[in-house]
Amino acid sequence: MNSAFSKVQKYKSSGENMRKVIDMQMRIGEVAIDNITFDPRCRDEIPELLMGLQSINSNREIREQVFEVLMDLVPDDVDPNDGRSGMGLWKILVLGTLRLSCNWDYDKLLDIANNHRTLRLILGHTYYSPSPLSILRAVLNIVNKSRTKDMF
Repeated sequence: MNSAFSKVQKYKSSGENMRKVIDMQMRIGEVAIDNITFDPRCRDEIPELLMGLQSINSNREIREQVFEVLMDLVPDDVDPNDGRSGMGLWKILVLGTLRLSCNWDYDKLLDIANNHRTLRLILGHTYYSPSPLSILRAVLNIVNKSRTKDMF
């Protein structure tokens, strides 16, 4: 885990990162992840997964452990100052979890990410944000650079 810790430190200390672990600065219209509500009677798989991710996000100790593991999967030659802004490790975790757990292809993932209101809130998009049409391309680029393609 020492290499993961040094990577986390590298990401935290390198100023304006293009790829953040999680963006803690909320924007106008954004809902805090802890304040997102779910229908407890819903039996669909998406809200169940999102509630689990919400609980990871709300527990700082667990969240830091999860991100240390994720940082260990980031190749050493990846510079946090290069790449697309807005595609942090939190979004990668959420989208990767949904894709694997629901057995979706990337087209389905893109459609759900653009149109599922609660998922958009978990990803940090506001009600007013345009659909992130390029999210699929960003995910595919990350998958292609990752040493562990099974994660996504």
